[in-house]
Amino acid sequence: MQLNDNKMPKPIVGHGNYVETPVENGPKTMTVHSGENFSRLYVPEPSPNCELPLDHLIVEDNANVDICIILLPGTSLRIPLVVDLVGEGSNVSLSGVYLSAGTDKVVIDIDLKHRVPNCTSNQVFNGIVSGNAVVDFAGKIIVAPDAQKTDAYQVNHNIMLSDSARVNAKPQLEIYADDVKCSHGASIGQLDEDAQFYMRSRGIPLDEAKVLQMLSFISPVLEHIQDASKRVEVADSLEASIRKML
Repeated sequence: MQLNDNKMPKPIVGHGNYVETPVENGPKTMTVHSGENFSRLYVPEPSPNCELPLDHLIVEDNANVDICIILLPGTSLRIPLVVDLVGEGSNVSLSGVYLSAGTDKVVIDIDLKHRVPNCTSNQVFNGIVSGNAVVDFAGKIIVAPDAQKTDAYQVNHNIMLSDSARVNAKPQLEIYADDVKCSHGASIGQLDEDAQFYMRSRGIPLDEAKVLQMLSFISPVLEHIQDASKRVEVADSLEASIRKML
Protein backbone atom coordinates (compact mmCIF):
# COMPACT_ATOMS: atom_id res chain seq x y z
CA MET A 1 0.00 0.00 0.00
CA GLN A 2 1.17 3.55 -0.64
CA LEU A 3 -0.10 7.09 -0.32
CA ASN A 4 -0.33 9.11 -3.51
CA ASP A 5 0.15 12.85 -3.44
CA ASN A 6 -0.26 13.88 -7.08
CA LYS A 7 -3.52 15.65 -7.86
CA MET A 8 -5.80 15.32 -10.84
CA PRO A 9 -9.11 17.00 -11.73
CA LYS A 10 -12.11 15.83 -9.74
CA PRO A 11 -14.17 13.21 -11.61
CA ILE A 12 -17.57 14.20 -12.93
CA VAL A 13 -20.20 11.60 -13.72
CA GLY A 14 -22.64 12.53 -16.44
CA HIS A 15 -26.39 12.02 -16.15
CA GLY A 16 -28.00 9.71 -18.65
CA ASN A 17 -24.76 8.77 -20.43
CA TYR A 18 -21.58 7.46 -18.88
CA VAL A 19 -18.62 9.84 -19.01
CA GLU A 20 -15.15 8.34 -18.69
CA THR A 21 -13.23 10.21 -16.00
CA PRO A 22 -9.64 10.08 -14.74
CA VAL A 23 -8.88 8.47 -11.40
CA GLU A 24 -8.50 11.20 -8.81
CA ASN A 25 -5.42 11.26 -6.57
CA GLY A 26 -4.79 13.36 -3.51
CA PRO A 27 -2.86 13.57 -0.24
CA LYS A 28 -5.17 11.06 1.45
CA THR A 29 -5.33 8.58 -1.43
CA MET A 30 -4.17 5.01 -0.84
CA THR A 31 -3.45 2.42 -3.51
CA VAL A 32 -3.95 -1.26 -2.75
CA HIS A 33 -1.69 -2.98 -5.25
CA SER A 34 -2.25 -6.19 -7.21
CA GLY A 35 -2.86 -9.19 -4.97
CA GLU A 36 -2.57 -7.25 -1.71
CA ASN A 37 -4.95 -7.47 1.25
CA PHE A 38 -5.85 -4.23 3.05
CA SER A 39 -7.90 -4.59 6.25
CA ARG A 40 -8.56 -1.76 8.71
CA LEU A 41 -10.78 -1.12 11.71
CA TYR A 42 -11.34 2.57 12.44
CA VAL A 43 -12.74 3.60 15.85
CA PRO A 44 -12.18 7.37 16.15
CA GLU A 45 -11.99 8.83 19.65
CA PRO A 46 -15.34 10.54 20.31
CA SER A 47 -14.90 14.23 19.51
CA PRO A 48 -16.70 16.97 17.57
CA ASN A 49 -13.85 17.32 15.03
CA CYS A 50 -12.28 14.06 13.92
CA GLU A 51 -11.54 12.53 10.53
CA LEU A 52 -10.31 9.33 8.94
CA PRO A 53 -6.74 9.04 7.62
CA LEU A 54 -7.89 8.36 4.04
CA ASP A 55 -10.58 9.58 1.69
CA HIS A 56 -9.78 7.67 -1.51
CA LEU A 57 -8.89 4.09 -2.32
CA ILE A 58 -7.53 2.77 -5.62
CA VAL A 59 -7.91 -1.01 -5.79
CA GLU A 60 -5.87 -2.95 -8.34
CA ASP A 61 -6.43 -6.46 -9.74
CA ASN A 62 -7.08 -9.33 -7.31
CA ALA A 63 -6.66 -7.01 -4.31
CA ASN A 64 -8.96 -7.25 -1.29
CA VAL A 65 -10.12 -4.36 0.87
CA ASP A 66 -12.05 -4.71 4.13
CA ILE A 67 -12.75 -1.52 6.08
CA CYS A 68 -14.96 -1.31 9.18
CA ILE A 69 -15.81 2.03 10.83
CA ILE A 70 -17.23 2.30 14.36
CA LEU A 71 -18.59 5.65 15.59
CA LEU A 72 -19.49 5.98 19.27
CA PRO A 73 -21.74 8.67 20.78
CA GLY A 74 -20.04 12.06 20.99
CA THR A 75 -18.51 11.72 17.52
CA SER A 76 -19.25 14.32 14.86
CA LEU A 77 -17.51 14.02 11.52
CA ARG A 78 -17.84 13.79 7.77
CA ILE A 79 -16.59 10.64 6.04
CA PRO A 80 -16.02 11.28 2.33
CA LEU A 81 -14.72 8.15 0.62
CA VAL A 82 -14.13 7.47 -3.06
CA VAL A 83 -13.27 3.90 -4.08
CA ASP A 84 -11.97 3.17 -7.59
CA LEU A 85 -11.85 -0.50 -8.59
CA VAL A 86 -9.35 -0.40 -11.45
CA GLY A 87 -8.18 -4.03 -11.61
CA GLU A 88 -10.16 -7.17 -12.43
CA GLY A 89 -10.88 -9.60 -9.62
CA SER A 90 -10.75 -6.95 -6.91
CA ASN A 91 -13.06 -7.12 -3.91
CA VAL A 92 -14.11 -4.32 -1.55
CA SER A 93 -16.06 -4.59 1.70
CA LEU A 94 -17.12 -1.43 3.57
CA SER A 95 -19.06 -1.67 6.81
CA GLY A 96 -19.87 0.51 9.76
CA VAL A 97 -21.87 1.18 12.89
CA TYR A 98 -22.74 4.65 14.14
CA LEU A 99 -24.30 5.36 17.53
CA SER A 100 -25.23 9.03 17.35
CA ALA A 101 -26.68 10.90 20.30
CA GLY A 102 -27.07 14.40 21.72
CA THR A 103 -26.18 16.90 19.01
CA ASP A 104 -23.87 14.63 17.01
CA LYS A 105 -23.67 15.31 13.28
CA VAL A 106 -22.41 12.52 11.03
CA VAL A 107 -22.10 12.56 7.24
CA ILE A 108 -21.13 9.41 5.34
CA ASP A 109 -20.59 10.04 1.64
CA ILE A 110 -19.34 7.09 -0.43
CA ASP A 111 -18.72 6.92 -4.18
CA LEU A 112 -17.78 3.39 -5.21
CA LYS A 113 -16.78 3.07 -8.87
CA HIS A 114 -16.62 -0.25 -10.69
CA ARG A 115 -14.42 0.65 -13.65
CA VAL A 116 -13.45 -2.86 -14.86
CA PRO A 117 -15.13 -6.29 -15.13
CA ASN A 118 -15.32 -9.12 -12.57
CA CYS A 119 -15.18 -7.14 -9.34
CA THR A 120 -17.33 -7.30 -6.19
CA SER A 121 -18.28 -4.76 -3.56
CA ASN A 122 -20.32 -5.02 -0.38
CA GLN A 123 -21.46 -2.16 1.85
CA VAL A 124 -23.34 -2.54 5.15
CA PHE A 125 -23.90 0.45 7.45
CA ASN A 126 -26.25 0.26 10.45
CA GLY A 127 -26.96 3.14 12.79
CA ILE A 128 -28.83 3.94 16.01
CA VAL A 129 -29.70 7.61 16.42
CA SER A 130 -31.12 9.42 19.45
CA GLY A 131 -31.47 12.90 20.97
CA ASN A 132 -31.09 15.67 18.39
CA ALA A 133 -28.44 13.86 16.38
CA VAL A 134 -28.41 14.17 12.59
CA VAL A 135 -26.99 11.55 10.22
CA ASP A 136 -26.69 11.85 6.44
CA PHE A 137 -25.85 8.71 4.50
CA ALA A 138 -25.20 9.03 0.76
CA GLY A 139 -23.88 5.98 -1.03
CA LYS A 140 -23.41 5.80 -4.79
CA ILE A 141 -22.38 2.77 -6.84
CA ILE A 142 -21.26 3.51 -10.41
CA VAL A 143 -20.79 0.65 -12.88
CA ALA A 144 -18.93 1.57 -16.07
CA PRO A 145 -20.00 0.16 -19.48
CA ASP A 146 -17.03 -2.22 -19.57
CA ALA A 147 -17.53 -3.42 -15.98
CA GLN A 148 -19.45 -6.58 -16.86
CA LYS A 149 -19.87 -9.32 -14.24
CA THR A 150 -19.96 -6.71 -11.47
CA ASP A 151 -21.47 -7.86 -8.18
CA ALA A 152 -22.32 -4.87 -5.98
CA TYR A 153 -24.45 -4.65 -2.83
CA GLN A 154 -25.22 -1.75 -0.53
CA VAL A 155 -27.55 -1.41 2.46
CA ASN A 156 -28.11 1.22 5.14
CA HIS A 157 -30.42 0.48 8.09
CA ASN A 158 -31.31 2.92 10.89
CA ILE A 159 -33.14 2.82 14.21
CA MET A 160 -34.50 6.08 15.65
CA LEU A 161 -34.76 6.33 19.44
CA SER A 162 -36.26 9.82 19.57
CA ASP A 163 -38.64 11.97 17.56
CA SER A 164 -36.10 14.78 17.32
CA ALA A 165 -33.33 12.66 15.77
CA ARG A 166 -32.99 12.77 12.00
CA VAL A 167 -31.55 10.43 9.36
CA ASN A 168 -31.31 11.21 5.66
CA ALA A 169 -30.52 8.10 3.61
CA LYS A 170 -29.78 8.35 -0.11
CA PRO A 171 -28.53 5.14 -1.75
CA GLN A 172 -27.92 5.41 -5.51
CA LEU A 173 -27.07 3.15 -8.42
CA GLU A 174 -25.70 4.25 -11.81
CA ILE A 175 -25.40 1.16 -13.99
CA TYR A 176 -24.11 1.37 -17.55
CA ALA A 177 -23.37 -2.35 -18.06
CA ASP A 178 -25.98 -5.04 -18.73
CA ASP A 179 -24.46 -8.19 -17.18
CA VAL A 180 -24.29 -7.27 -13.49
CA LYS A 181 -25.78 -8.07 -10.09
CA CYS A 182 -26.44 -4.87 -8.18
CA SER A 183 -28.78 -4.00 -5.33
CA HIS A 184 -29.17 -1.31 -2.72
CA GLY A 185 -31.59 -0.37 0.00
CA ALA A 186 -32.21 1.77 3.06
CA SER A 187 -34.58 1.66 6.02
CA ILE A 188 -35.41 4.04 8.87
CA GLY A 189 -37.57 2.78 11.72
CA GLN A 190 -38.03 2.21 15.42
CA LEU A 191 -37.51 -0.69 17.78
CA ASP A 192 -39.90 -3.59 17.25
CA GLU A 193 -42.54 -3.44 19.99
CA ASP A 194 -43.80 -6.95 19.18
CA ALA A 195 -40.33 -8.36 19.77
CA GLN A 196 -40.14 -6.42 23.03
CA PHE A 197 -43.50 -7.84 24.14
CA TYR A 198 -42.31 -11.36 23.33
CA MET A 199 -39.16 -10.94 25.42
CA ARG A 200 -41.03 -9.31 28.30
CA SER A 201 -43.50 -12.21 28.37
CA ARG A 202 -40.49 -14.41 29.10
CA GLY A 203 -39.30 -12.35 32.02
CA ILE A 204 -36.87 -10.00 30.31
CA PRO A 205 -37.16 -6.38 31.56
CA LEU A 206 -38.14 -3.76 28.97
CA ASP A 207 -34.81 -1.92 28.91
CA GLU A 208 -32.92 -5.18 28.58
CA ALA A 209 -35.19 -6.22 25.73
CA LYS A 210 -34.38 -2.96 23.94
CA VAL A 211 -30.65 -3.51 24.46
CA LEU A 212 -30.88 -7.03 23.05
CA GLN A 213 -32.72 -5.73 19.99
CA MET A 214 -30.11 -3.09 19.31
CA LEU A 215 -27.21 -5.50 19.78
CA SER A 216 -28.84 -7.86 17.31
CA PHE A 217 -29.31 -4.96 14.89
CA ILE A 218 -25.60 -4.07 14.79
CA SER A 219 -24.24 -7.64 14.91
CA PRO A 220 -24.04 -8.06 11.08
CA VAL A 221 -21.41 -5.30 11.00
CA LEU A 222 -19.36 -6.74 13.85
CA GLU A 223 -18.92 -9.92 11.81
CA HIS A 224 -16.70 -7.88 9.47
CA ILE A 225 -14.10 -7.36 12.23
CA GLN A 226 -11.64 -10.14 11.51
CA ASP A 227 -9.59 -9.97 14.71
CA ALA A 228 -11.61 -11.88 17.35
CA SER A 229 -10.17 -9.98 20.33
CA LYS A 230 -10.86 -6.63 18.64
CA ARG A 231 -14.38 -7.80 17.81
CA VAL A 232 -15.08 -8.53 21.48
CA GLU A 233 -13.54 -5.21 22.55
CA VAL A 234 -15.65 -3.24 20.07
CA ALA A 235 -18.80 -5.18 20.96
CA ASP A 236 -18.29 -4.38 24.64
CA SER A 237 -17.82 -0.66 23.89
CA LEU A 238 -20.94 -0.60 21.72
CA GLU A 239 -23.02 -2.38 24.34
CA ALA A 240 -21.91 0.06 27.06
CA SER A 241 -22.80 2.99 24.79
CA ILE A 242 -26.16 1.53 23.85
CA ARG A 243 -27.11 1.12 27.51
CA LYS A 244 -26.36 4.81 28.07
CA MET A 245 -28.54 5.82 25.11
CA LEU A 246 -31.75 4.43 26.62
